[in-house]
Amino acid sequence: MSGRPLDVLEASLGEDVQVQLKGGEIYEGRLTGYDQHMNLVLEDAMKVPAPEDPTGDSEAPVEDTTIIRGDNVVSIIP
Repeated sequence: MSGRPLDVLEASLGEDVQVQLKGGEIYEGRLTGYDQHMNLVLEDAMKVPAPEDPTGDSEAPVEDTTIIRGDNVVSIIP
């Protein structure tokens, strides 16, 4: 697999991913879409506590479809 970001996203379509945002939030869900700006569409996503925030809420489901703006993404782990 190529290491180019969009190739990695293409290979991860339909798979569960973990997305970390600039603010420290972490979402886990199934990647169902993306665009050239790395805006992401997650289905059945859960917001999970950040490792550095032990007092964070427990896993909580979010909407059926979650759209994450690419400008906020720090990392995507397939």
